Amino acid sequence: MSKHSSHEFSCRLSWTGASLGGTTSYSAYSREYLVEFDAKPAIKGSSAPAFRGDPALCNPEDLLVASLSACHCLSYLALCALGGVNVVGYSDAAWGKMEKVEGVMRFTGVVLRPSVLIALGGSLERARALHEEAHRQCFIASSVNFPVKNQPDVRFAALASSTE
Repeated sequence: MSKHSSHEFSCRLSWTGASLGGTTSYSAYSREYLVEFDAKPAIKGSSAPAFRGDPALCNPEDLLVASLSACHCLSYLALCALGGVNVVGYSDAAWGKMEKVEGVMRFTGVVLRPSVLIALGGSLERARALHEEAHRQCFIASSVNFPVKNQPDVRFAALASSTE
């Protein structure tokens, strides 16, 4: 865990769609952009298909849901490592919803559905309970103004294939 009281993050965004022409018409301009980070892979993105974006590229809404999922995962794994729960598998099927609220399109909720496999001999009860603490510690979930719900499924790794 970090001992610092603040952290800073930065990126550079370039509208790469400009090379295809300017914003002379709402229906005609490209929504493609590139986000670059120091010493990390760049992300090529677009708006969501509902907003005339390229469906083959990530959009800001995808990235927000992915950020919530990744933050919960990392918070949970850290708590398990510190709390003696041996996680041997983790995946999530995260889902978010946007709706028009008071005339503005916004996220109204995200549901995380982590599927966790723990080693035999561990405590399923403890592994399940750590999801609540991970939610409280997730930096991204603490920063958004809509509910983020968790519906975890925690099982023993050796039993996972026999119960599917």
